[in-house]
Amino acid sequence: MNDFPLTSIPNEANQSFPNLEPDFDSNPDLISDPSDFSLSLPDPNNADLAEGQFLEEVDRAWQVCDRFDLQTEIWRGRILRTVRDREKANGEGRGTGFLKWLQEREISKSQAYSWIQLANSADTLMADGQLDADDIRQFSKRAFIETSQASAEVQQLIVDAARNGEKITRREVRQLSDEWTAMSSDHLPDDLKEKVAAHTIPTRYVAPLVREIDKLPEAYQTPIKQAIADGSDLDNIKLVTADAQRLTKYLSNTSQVQAIAQRSVNIDLALEEALRLGCLKLASDLVSQASQLEQAIAKLYSTWKRVSYSADQLYVEAGASTPNLLDLLNSLDSLASQNVTVQIGNDQSGKTIRMQISEE
Repeated sequence: MNDFPLTSIPNEANQSFPNLEPDFDSNPDLISDPSDFSLSLPDPNNADLAEGQFLEEVDRAWQVCDRFDLQTEIWRGRILRTVRDREKANGEGRGTGFLKWLQEREISKSQAYSWIQLANSADTLMADGQLDADDIRQFSKRAFIETSQASAEVQQLIVDAARNGEKITRREVRQLSDEWTAMSSDHLPDDLKEKVAAHTIPTRYVAPLVREIDKLPEAYQTPIKQAIADGSDLDNIKLVTADAQRLTKYLSNTSQVQAIAQRSVNIDLALEEALRLGCLKLASDLVSQASQLEQAIAKLYSTWKRVSYSADQLYVEAGASTPNLLDLLNSLDSLASQNVTVQIGNDQSGKTIRMQISEE
């Protein structure tokens, strides 16, 4: 690292933001010498070491690696962005120079742009004055990536926590994201929000409900909201969430099933009747399986066409001098012909499935 100082990279981020290279001298939690990547790990054979203390020491070492990894990948992204931008400015415009640079270092294009996105996220958060280098050291790599993808309001909550010295892992990011989702939603009644604020109902149960309601068209949100208003206890929240998920699945799958579209079925009235009978789950499962069946049939047809074509071509090439090849073709005729026959299970307890494929 001393031979290639990160601060010498010709990137606009270096001119505006503090160096993200780990400050090993001022932060004892980080590695004292990055050229000697060594950590103090507990002895796994030490029977006198309590399980809780063992896991705590291992977790502490893991977090050091995670934070070091985050800072390294941010700089990898900046380096890759520098190479890419030079190619844009001085190359032929097709990106071949950048791709060649990646190939020489055995870096996939998707991995490269993942690093670039991470660097862009870091620079954006720092440009807005939300984070500085010390704050970033509070994050694990995965937590930082999820933070960069969160909404602006959630980002602010996470940044405030990092500034207060809290270690930010994916668990903290998800917790804060769930809290914001629940407390900022217009779908929930005030008494439920009060329970969430008082932590009598965990946000991990309420946030999924809000997200499911957001997926629904406005006309379908009313009965779900009414069901929430009828009872804000945890058991009811779980039941309503399951119903919202089934409703989302029903609406999504009915729009995809061709058999339904061809008959011009009134799916709204069918839904009302299913709700009246209390069989939304059955209706949702039915259209879901129907959608999967249509997709399976389409895949079966395309595969059957390839088998039939290959068999026909091979019959042309085969002849009397290839009796074994002809035996192979004859054995596959039950799959290559229009009357497809498949044996499921063994001879005693199995079944024979016959299907006729015809094109119109």
